Amino acid sequence: MLILFALVFINLVGFGIIIPLLPFYGEHFDASPDQVTLLMASYSFAQFVSAPLWGRLSDKHGRRPILLISLAGTALGYVWLASAVDLGSLYLARAWGGIMAGSISCAFASMADITSENDRAKGMGLIGAAFGLGFIAGPAIGGILAGSDIANTNFILPSLVAAGFSGLALIFATIFLKESLTPELRSDISSQTPTERWTRLSLTISRPEVRVTLFLTFMAVFVFAALEATFAMWTERTFGWGVAQNGYIFAYTGILSAIVQGVIVGPMSKKWGEPALIQQGFVALFIGLVMIPFSDTLELLLIAMAIVTYGFSLASPALSSRLSLQVSKKDQGTVLGIGRSASTLARAMGPVGSGYVFVFLGKDWPFFVGALLIFLVVAVSISAKYLRTKWG
Repeated sequence: MLILFALVFINLVGFGIIIPLLPFYGEHFDASPDQVTLLMASYSFAQFVSAPLWGRLSDKHGRRPILLISLAGTALGYVWLASAVDLGSLYLARAWGGIMAGSISCAFASMADITSENDRAKGMGLIGAAFGLGFIAGPAIGGILAGSDIANTNFILPSLVAAGFSGLALIFATIFLKESLTPELRSDISSQTPTERWTRLSLTISRPEVRVTLFLTFMAVFVFAALEATFAMWTERTFGWGVAQNGYIFAYTGILSAIVQGVIVGPMSKKWGEPALIQQGFVALFIGLVMIPFSDTLELLLIAMAIVTYGFSLASPALSSRLSLQVSKKDQGTVLGIGRSASTLARAMGPVGSGYVFVFLGKDWPFFVGALLIFLVVAVSISAKYLRTKWG
């Protein structure tokens, strides 16, 4: 568990370095707000296409080799980002990064391989905590390297440092990471014909409880990704902030996320179960999103972001755990890859949609629309008692 935790953390530091930088990098090449959000979405669109493939390959060939290839490709993508000369090359670099982002699916699948059903939510929470810690160090480092002066932002150095972190993760994985998928299970998976695999996978995806889990995963990530994509532009227009200030806010949310996922999720899941965590997380998401547009002081904004982060950090590992428990070990990588695709499709569509809302309705409306969507999901799930009747 700890090796996976360290590996994801190191890799996510590099990812976190880039997050607060991208909106300003796009604007550096005269991108409009909707083009900026499309830039952030290009990574997720590419990952949406590639995630199931990486998952399937990891089921067939093992988690370790796929993860190593992915980390190498990710490092190359950050070098490409540093050498971008126009908006088009920036889009291509981010799309390449999305294609090579299979390490995340492999990490989730590896955690599912090595944890029991009772500890599954705790294991997924540990991966989530690594994400959160990566977002503590990454945005703070990115903010320091880029500088707080919007007019003189350094875009190259943070991108190269991000490449260095992915390279470090590659070295770490090469030395310490062991294969989590047994040779017997890999052989069993490889012996199946494509028709057999597709039939079993189709039956799995057609199950109502699996479809609900995927839908809720999509919705949670959709609204959170929309927030991430527009937050820096919102703070720039509301408070006059640059990369550094936004980096500190993302680091703050990373600390909260790490605490929630690394410390709170496991005990809460054992006491109340995943469905209760998911519902509570969605309610918190709604409250926090509504609060953000009314946050005219730093103190209010910190409270709103804490509530949003708590909600997402509670629901996300609970959904991943639930999905892994709903499928057989033979399909862990593939189905978790599909779950990752649901997340990445949401991470693509959320920023694109919020970008247009930002342009045509105003800077506050992406948060209001996200809150409305979450409210509808919560209202339907509670009134129908769907989570309890299907999962309980």
